[in-house]
Amino acid sequence: MTEKIYQQDAYLRECEATVVAVLDSGVVLDRSVFYCQGGGQPGDTGVLERADGQTVKVIDTRSDPGSGQQNHVLDEGIVPPQVGDRLIARIDWDRRYRLMRMHSCMHMLCAVIDAPVTGGSVTDGRARLDFDLPTPPDKEALDRALNEMISKDQPMRLRWITDEEMAEQPELVRTMSVQPPSGQGRVRLVEFENIDLQPCGGTHVSRSGEIGAVRIAKIEKKGKQNRRVIVEFA
Repeated sequence: MTEKIYQQDAYLRECEATVVAVLDSGVVLDRSVFYCQGGGQPGDTGVLERADGQTVKVIDTRSDPGSGQQNHVLDEGIVPPQVGDRLIARIDWDRRYRLMRMHSCMHMLCAVIDAPVTGGSVTDGRARLDFDLPTPPDKEALDRALNEMISKDQPMRLRWITDEEMAEQPELVRTMSVQPPSGQGRVRLVEFENIDLQPCGGTHVSRSGEIGAVRIAKIEKKGKQNRRVIVEFA
């Protein structure tokens, strides 16, 4: 199983790794800075640099349906590295950082709107959350409140609790459609101080102020009790 070192430090841009398996579409590494698609956040892209300096392009990172292993999906037509090869795994940092900022923004949005989350996704420069709300929030007021929350520049901290502790605190789970990543003995909590605390396996900025200015692009009705809030960078 790949050691997901991005779970400890999302700011690492590269790492040394060894190929432990070759799949039909990519390779599995013993350790990686590449975020694996999940929880509404897309997988990282980047390159794998061989010992001779040549690089192969990683176009996605996702869990392999057959083995469940973290698959670094390679561009088509490339001769993949072989099992045992040592290489440098390097992410597309600019894209990752935008995803970190926008994912963190969704935590701010959860804090501003006091309602259960029924779904959501994060893309490059844009994201959405669906809320169990009978009436839509005021767009301009929500825009102001969200940016004010971001501008507090509160620090982000990570901590871990056991699966049992997680089960005893169901109120920590904000998303109705996605369960927290559990089953490994412990669950990671993401806390933006005095703003938001919830289990999450994604990548985040170290302070809320790093998110920068955003705007509410649209609020849509997606059912009798469902409101979709779409946010993008200003």
